[in-house]
Amino acid sequence: MKSLVELQAGESLENVQLAPVTRLDLIKYAGASGDYNPIHTIDEEAEKAGLPGIIAHGMWTMGNLAKLFTPYYEEGFIQDYQIRFRSMVFLNDVLTLKATLKENMDNKLNFDVEAVKQDETVVIKGTVQFLTYA
Repeated sequence: MKSLVELQAGESLENVQLAPVTRLDLIKYAGASGDYNPIHTIDEEAEKAGLPGIIAHGMWTMGNLAKLFTPYYEEGFIQDYQIRFRSMVFLNDVLTLKATLKENMDNKLNFDVEAVKQDETVVIKGTVQFLTYA
């Protein structure tokens, strides 16, 4: 595995593919986050809200995107993280997490990041600034 500081603009981190989204994932996240909105856990409530089924919490998806940087926490930390939600995530969706280095400015690495569903729908897109200790 290459060190982050060795990356050149345009190079990507190794993609991370998540397991299919399960109801239990969302129930656990609701408990951990305190977000008990029933559109995330109860089919009937999601349908009453006009959705085709329960949807994942946006912050669950955003939090998972940080997994791209887990192997590099000995080198530094995420200093800034900005995303835009683009599409909903449903049960059984499989997300692939992606990060591409946009620029390397000494110890500040700016990445473009996104989470993409199995049908190539982008569900979140944004930027991460990773600050290295070097």
